[in-house]
Amino acid sequence: MCKTLKFLWMSCRTLMSRRVGWGLLLWGGLFLRTGSVTGQTYNYAEVLQKSMFFYECQESKIAAGNRVTWRANAAMNDGSDVGKDLTGGWFDAGDHVKFNFPMAFTATALAWGAIDFAQGYISSGQMPYLKRNLRYVNDYFIKCHTAPNELYGQVGNGGLDHAFWGPPEVMRMARPAYKIDASKPGSDLAAETAAAMAAASIVFKSDDPTYSATLLNHAKQLYSFAETYKGKYSDAITDAAGYYNSWSGYNDELVWGAIWLYRATGDATYLTKAETYYDNLGNQGQEPVKAYKWTIAWDDKSYGCYALLAKLTGKEKYKIDAERYLDYWTDGYNGSRITYTPGGLAFLDIWGSLRYAMNTAFVAAYYADAATSAAKTTKYLNFAKQQLHYALGSNPSNRSYVCGFGNNPPVNPHHRGAHGAWSNNVQGPPTETRHILYGALVGGPGSNDSYTDDRSNYTNNEVACDYNALFSGLLAKFVIDYGGTPLANFPVRETPKDEYFVEAKANATGTNFSEWSVWVYNHTAWPAREGSEYKFRLYVNISEGLAAGYTASNYVVQTNNAGVVNFTQLLPADAANGIYYTEVTFKPGTEIYPGGQQYDKKEAQMRISLPNAPASAWDPTNDPSWAGITSTLKQMPGIPMYVDGVKVFGNEPVPGQTVPVTGVTVSPTTLSLTVGQTATLTATVSPANATNKNVTWSSSNTSVATVSSTGVVTAVAAGSATITVTTVDGAKTATCAVTVTA
Repeated sequence: MCKTLKFLWMSCRTLMSRRVGWGLLLWGGLFLRTGSVTGQTYNYAEVLQKSMFFYECQESKIAAGNRVTWRANAAMNDGSDVGKDLTGGWFDAGDHVKFNFPMAFTATALAWGAIDFAQGYISSGQMPYLKRNLRYVNDYFIKCHTAPNELYGQVGNGGLDHAFWGPPEVMRMARPAYKIDASKPGSDLAAETAAAMAAASIVFKSDDPTYSATLLNHAKQLYSFAETYKGKYSDAITDAAGYYNSWSGYNDELVWGAIWLYRATGDATYLTKAETYYDNLGNQGQEPVKAYKWTIAWDDKSYGCYALLAKLTGKEKYKIDAERYLDYWTDGYNGSRITYTPGGLAFLDIWGSLRYAMNTAFVAAYYADAATSAAKTTKYLNFAKQQLHYALGSNPSNRSYVCGFGNNPPVNPHHRGAHGAWSNNVQGPPTETRHILYGALVGGPGSNDSYTDDRSNYTNNEVACDYNALFSGLLAKFVIDYGGTPLANFPVRETPKDEYFVEAKANATGTNFSEWSVWVYNHTAWPAREGSEYKFRLYVNISEGLAAGYTASNYVVQTNNAGVVNFTQLLPADAANGIYYTEVTFKPGTEIYPGGQQYDKKEAQMRISLPNAPASAWDPTNDPSWAGITSTLKQMPGIPMYVDGVKVFGNEPVPGQTVPVTGVTVSPTTLSLTVGQTATLTATVSPANATNKNVTWSSSNTSVATVSSTGVVTAVAAGSATITVTTVDGAKTATCAVTVTA
């Protein structure tokens, strides 16, 4: 994720959170009015379905059941620098770093929705996909937990990763692995990963108790690690500090992790730990109350802890903290209120504004049935619904902020894989985004509801795993309340376009040679991939040379790129019809992949000649690989391209297939000669790529004028004669009227 400046935004969050929103309170009341929540407006099941698909788009090592046709295995050497297998896991956002801290929060949040709003996943048919996603990410966490007090927490360097704008399948940069251990601890990372695995153990407990037990064992070890060796993970994994710094410290994760272990085990010891560490959670500035002017996200889980402990214990202290926080986000608390955009979005921060609103909406929906009054229950549910609907399309722009869903959704998210670029450039080429990133929630609008669907704007238009996490649970809640139907034919299969192709131009031509400039391109994106061997063929029709008495061995194939390609002399393709070819192979080690303008294409300049032959023995117009060529590069389907022995572009002449003659013309059509003069007639056979373009010549009156086999007319005596040219194929004719004077 391009969060290079994120720490600056986050460090200012305390100041930003002190905005006073009373100027909008009356307007906001229109959305927070009491009364019953209205019925379904959107197909929540469809959005949930697509949100589950989004996580498949983020997979590094592709697992069984992945439905994304434009993804393949990537980062398959992760962990090799430390002698570990750290393949798998989700790419964080529009980049390809695996940041385990937000990844673990994402996994916990997804499991939370699965546990408390399970019926929404079940009735929408998405529970199998959710479980697949949770198993996938927890399998990765198991790999990362290499010893009781050792946990790998990041793979990939933020700076190196962000310097490349291309699909993950063709990454070349180093991807170092970073860890926490007893000497460099990270209680926040360890406890968050413990929370994720404990929560997932609940999800899998009934249908895979063995896997559930494995997850729970790891969770217990990790929580013990977090308690025993205290420290901030971003102090140990310093590369993470510029992207996902642990601003809130680790106290919130110690509460959070203990809560999820209590829910997974029923062991009251963990509940005691949660309540004990709860007292260490931060206050709101100088106020003697717990913080309430931010919200739950990848960094600070305090706000989720308020709601969870309130419902788990029923204790008033937790309810007070939960409702203070939710009141601040709805109609205000103690004279202050979250800022609202004119269009109704509860706006906390410019970076991922929708993420914060959706996270709070989830907590509001989760906590609502435990609220201390019916009015608050309604208020929190109305808030959750209004915020969700804003994201789905009920906003001043009348647009969805979920890729591939609803009206006018984003089509240019800040996402390397979805863009499918070959140029290593966020602006392209291509300018268009080649894939639909179904289900991804983009960052969202600014404080005035403004939004531009701009791929380069990572503040408002990036996507991230954590953006969709509680958002998915919120959707599941609304499926329970209002229903919905998943799409029957999802995902829509994309049609690959212009992945491999050849462009060529006429470099030079003469009376006995043709020279091509041939460029082969790799713009693959379904998925992006690199072959080990690239070839193309140049097909020529040498029938005119054969008719003149030459053989294929008389032809010479040459290159101007001896260090780049190997090639054959002419080989027969359809010798009976004079069709031969040269096969040109880029030398081993040649890299052609969609990784930048110096890598996505390679050139070879090739010449085929018939040395010392007359012009009549050379006719490039019937050569399949010369047909349509100009002095400007253009796609040439007559030059087939092969990758690893498979034809991926262009057409080979079909053996035995002939292109019939359709006509012939002669120039000039009239001649006036004196006795003894000569003139040459030119016959043009159509089409230009006709297989047999041979012709015969005849005179109607040889006593007046004769004609040679090459069309040379000789005036013999005064009078008139008609010279006729006849094609061997099809007997098409054309004539020239000749008048001879003494």
